[in-house]
Amino acid sequence: MQAKPFLKWAGGKTQLITDIEKALPKEFISQKFTYVEPFVGSGAVLFWILNNFPNVEKAIINDINSDLTNTYKVIASKTKNLISVLEQFQGEFHALEVLADKKKEYFHAKRELFNTRETDKVTQAALFIFLNRTCFNGLFRVNKNNGFNVPMGSYKKPTICDKENLLAVSEVLQRVEILTGDYQQTLQHAEKPALFYFDPPYKPLSNTSSFNSYAKEDFGDAEQIRLRDFCKTLDNLDHKWILSNSDVKGKDINDNFFDDLYNEFNINRVFATRMINANPEKRGKLTELLITNYQHEQALSIA
Repeated sequence: MQAKPFLKWAGGKTQLITDIEKALPKEFISQKFTYVEPFVGSGAVLFWILNNFPNVEKAIINDINSDLTNTYKVIASKTKNLISVLEQFQGEFHALEVLADKKKEYFHAKRELFNTRETDKVTQAALFIFLNRTCFNGLFRVNKNNGFNVPMGSYKKPTICDKENLLAVSEVLQRVEILTGDYQQTLQHAEKPALFYFDPPYKPLSNTSSFNSYAKEDFGDAEQIRLRDFCKTLDNLDHKWILSNSDVKGKDINDNFFDDLYNEFNINRVFATRMINANPEKRGKLTELLITNYQHEQALSIA
């Protein structure tokens, strides 16, 4: 089977892949290249690239969230050990299906253990996946003390151990270098020609819609500007890049934050669907930005 994201993730990019495919630089369809994803998240674009482009000589992923990157590393190097622990968690959790209080106790105990950050790397990765699969909406949110604080979801028997996919993910991750920390370090590892795909924490469309607490560090306007400056550096070095972000202009026609920030690059608006919102009425179609430092004209076939 083909590898697919092993996590649920707010802002996952599966739905934007068709638009990203249309935006790919033509020369990368046939030539060998390095793929770099500095904010990897659940890796939807990463896995699509690795599944469809055998000409990717090297892939580099990074995230500031060390819990996330530890999980990638464990899947890459200790898959069978991880599967064993996840199967145990799944069996124990499913056995409590009709015992609501015990089920909640079990979830809270695992969340507390995860937040100690004191277990071995395999157990920590298993706890990360367990919490992702059983918490509300699959959100990953931490407080200022880096404590995961999402409550339990209402799933009856969620899949906690997807053995086949974890093995498929492990196989493709053998081609990937996994970094933890600030996204700018990826440049030191990128070989030309390189294609960078940026999926940073999105600029919130309102004060109540902030999804940028995947790490205890905030990603505010100053960080968005620093990222633009990094994109300029890459452009000057002749690297190609694609960047996605929220379309704040779609919410407020007078908000030119990104239009001004990236005015020397190519700004495209594409339709996306936001599924994670506490208010179901606010879920639905809206535009997002897909920005590139090169011109692209039409859909590209990878067949």
